[in-house]
Amino acid sequence: MGAFFEIIPESLIKWILAQKVFWVSTAPLSGKGHVNVSPKGGHAFGVPDRKTFWYLDMTGSGNETISHLLEPGNGRITILFNAFEGPPRILRFWGKGRVLEHGSPEFNDIVERENIEVLPGTRSIIVVDIHQVGTSCGYSVPIYDFKEFRTTLDDVFKRKEEKFLAGNEKESMDRYWALKNAWSIDGLPGMQRGLKAGRAYAIEPIKKMVGPLAPKNGASLGGRGGFQLEHLIIIILTVLLAIALATHPAFQQQAQSRVRDVLRQVKAVPDAFPSSVRLRD
Repeated sequence: MGAFFEIIPESLIKWILAQKVFWVSTAPLSGKGHVNVSPKGGHAFGVPDRKTFWYLDMTGSGNETISHLLEPGNGRITILFNAFEGPPRILRFWGKGRVLEHGSPEFNDIVERENIEVLPGTRSIIVVDIHQVGTSCGYSVPIYDFKEFRTTLDDVFKRKEEKFLAGNEKESMDRYWALKNAWSIDGLPGMQRGLKAGRAYAIEPIKKMVGPLAPKNGASLGGRGGFQLEHLIIIILTVLLAIALATHPAFQQQAQSRVRDVLRQVKAVPDAFPSSVRLRD
């Protein structure tokens, strides 16, 4: 049966740390944006306390999680674990995520504090401040036998780092982040180092979505742009309201009274007008 907790149950921490894969889900604030789900494999994650979870965010061609977490007013994130062996179980963390970019003081602090191994290709550490934990049955999740972790990603960025250290500036991670991690598929800004490198090296980011409805980088997801029917309706209603106020007898009388009050106040100040100007009642 499902159960909810405000903190991670002590009895589940050992099981969490033994898992080989988990999923991360985020979304932009706008309903026009795209929900993202990313699988994460390996042992590069941890539970420093019962309300906090972190994982090593490796570089990839996508940048959705970072963009959603950095979006002002957003930061929502869900982490999902499920059992592929042993008793069935699904576990979720709901919370707010923080992006600690590689090289930042916050990144360096948590690396030292949690004794994290920083692998080639590491772009950030994602920290989740948990406000709800939920478990459910997982009865329909298949049973799988774990074979081994893939090393492909580690090998790719290890070779890239070796080329960069050998003097090939084009193999720098900042250039890669500028090309592929500076913007989300919805056009939301992403990795700050990527944005900075893009400006510094004049790197044009790749286009991530296709078709006439593909969002543009930096464009607001909240509006369609241009003159819309609702704009015309607002203008018409405003004009009608102004006409109604101007022609209504009660408002006419009130306006005339207000004008007389203003004129009396002006006449009470002798130097308010030049001597050639005289006001009559």
